[in-house]
Amino acid sequence: MKKLRIIIADDHAMIRQGVRSVLESERDWVVCGEADNGRAAVEMARSLKPDIAILDITMPDLNGVDAIRLLKANTPKIKVLILTMHDSDALADEVAKAGGDGYLLKSDASEMLPEAIKSLAAGEPFVSSQSLSKARKIRKRSQGPELMQLTPREREILQLLAEGKSNKQMAEVLKISPSTVETHRKKISGKLHLHSTADLVRYAIRNRLIQA
Repeated sequence: MKKLRIIIADDHAMIRQGVRSVLESERDWVVCGEADNGRAAVEMARSLKPDIAILDITMPDLNGVDAIRLLKANTPKIKVLILTMHDSDALADEVAKAGGDGYLLKSDASEMLPEAIKSLAAGEPFVSSQSLSKARKIRKRSQGPELMQLTPREREILQLLAEGKSNKQMAEVLKISPSTVETHRKKISGKLHLHSTADLVRYAIRNRLIQA
């Protein structure tokens, strides 16, 4: 029987270790890779072609929600489970809209992670009990309407900007020119009506693109 191939992305090594230990207790599952940020997870999935990716929400370089969009674009068959500490209806909605297949709270993981993986492997969505009612209600309450207007690339740049990266550093990460980065920054400022870096950072924190 073909083994189920899984990758884990979380910026905390202890979380990755705990998740790996739970997964590897199943004989037919194998953890084929680990990443400590969303962008590395996307690149890893591109090369390893796993069946399932387990992602945290708040990660450096690329958050879990935007990582879902890139994963689904690059590896359409992959199933994505968000494993998070955030018991949030709005985040559950964002995950669903981005194409995520499951939403599991870290507080439920020790008991429910195997069940979640089995559901996704069978092509069924999974939401942990505490978040079930939240995921059923598609609302746009927590993130401002302006954020919804940003393109995926603009969201990436906003996160990198809020993490303190320069235009040159963002260009290197995204493999675009610094002038293109600056063009995106101007568009972001216009859409969000925020023109200082400090205001953009506060906005990114408030909307959970980065952690304070």
